[in-house]
Amino acid sequence: MTLPMLSGEPRVITVGAEALGEALDAQAVPRAGVDWRPPLPGTEGDIARVLADPRRARANETAVGRMVSARPQLIGVRRAGEALDLPVGSFLHAGPPIDWERASGPMRGALIGAMLLEGLASDAEEAQRRLAEGRAHLEPCHGRGAVGPMAGVVSPSMWMFEVRDAEHGGTAYCSLNEGLGKVLRYGAYGAEVLERLRWMGEVLGPVLRETLELTGPLDLRALIAQALQMGDELHNRNRAATSLLVRELAPGVVDASPAHAAEVLRFVNGNDHFFLNAGMAACKVSADAARGIPGSTMVVAMARNGTDFGVQVSGLGDRWFTGPAGVPDGLYLGAYGPADANPDIGDSTITETAGLGGFAMAAAPAIVRFVGGDVSAATAATRAMYEITLAEHPAYQIPGLGFRGTPVGVDVTLVARTGLLPTVNTGIAGRVAGTGQVGAGLVNPPASAFTSALAALAEAASRDGRGG
Repeated sequence: MTLPMLSGEPRVITVGAEALGEALDAQAVPRAGVDWRPPLPGTEGDIARVLADPRRARANETAVGRMVSARPQLIGVRRAGEALDLPVGSFLHAGPPIDWERASGPMRGALIGAMLLEGLASDAEEAQRRLAEGRAHLEPCHGRGAVGPMAGVVSPSMWMFEVRDAEHGGTAYCSLNEGLGKVLRYGAYGAEVLERLRWMGEVLGPVLRETLELTGPLDLRALIAQALQMGDELHNRNRAATSLLVRELAPGVVDASPAHAAEVLRFVNGNDHFFLNAGMAACKVSADAARGIPGSTMVVAMARNGTDFGVQVSGLGDRWFTGPAGVPDGLYLGAYGPADANPDIGDSTITETAGLGGFAMAAAPAIVRFVGGDVSAATAATRAMYEITLAEHPAYQIPGLGFRGTPVGVDVTLVARTGLLPTVNTGIAGRVAGTGQVGAGLVNPPASAFTSALAALAEAASRDGRGG
């Protein structure tokens, strides 16, 4: 008797390492490839306990449902001191908690600049000395319902976008965008940086406040959805979104402040990243809608302070789980190179948390000219993120993928099971305080941030008697 499997053409299935598959391809042998990866080392037991928690499926369905149903609207612009109850001598910063001693160069530079802006020091040396002596109070933006790009430093006199979730009622804030190059958020604090910030405080902020009082709320969800159709991914490419925002604001700016309309519109229109900060607040308020759901393994914040990369998880309250921030791999400005780069920094990974940025690069093929790589790699990055997320965003769609929704709702267990880490595209700050921006690129978070969160989820499941 002849076995069928021995008499016919062989059918080959390859799993895992690609070396065998590539050898078969070179010989024109038909094969079926299975994309399989081992779980992150040492996570098997924690994965089993978390997956055994009967709350998990329903909790994650609720969490991601709340995130994608959020309806962020730009309702105003307010001073940080008033909006966030931020007293003189207190500063917010990006990422998990950090003190001056562990702060990176760009974080230190931004804090020095904020001290000078607030009149708490007469020069950079005095500002640095006072900060080293602990004469300022530092806390994360996320702890006050806010986000800040790059160093993310917010001082009381700065103006903030105010975004309200019309569906769930939450509110989030983000500072106004200064533009690119030598700016405070990248750690620069020279005279031109402070002059621009003072103008933003005296002119830009008040004019935008008066404008929104005239126009009423702006639907940021709709603007983001439209910008994706126009080639943005809403983290490092915001050209379409900024153009749409200018279109919405311009008549109101002219009506609200004829004397300042030209300079305000010239500033906003000349800054392709101006929408980023409003978009970050939109993502923050959407992610916050999913917080505090027991049993949920969904990430509700990813953030970096230039030293640590941290995540927060819906079912674990406000606890931070951290690992060392990596240095992005990308393109550099002028004579700068990798040796000039600071490790990853900023709260702008809230965009990836909400399904944008690196998760939506397939919608923005031109982004590769800014962060490196090629169009096929950008598309592959988005496709990979579907493997570690819980849903596809019903409003944020990608034309190049047949209008498939962006991958949204990072699941800690899926990260651990696949070994895939979130893809982040980001600006690169100079490691020396005062340098400013040196480039832009791609980076992955440290696996340890997710494995430590997974361990805490497993402990919580076992403690509650639900995890086996």
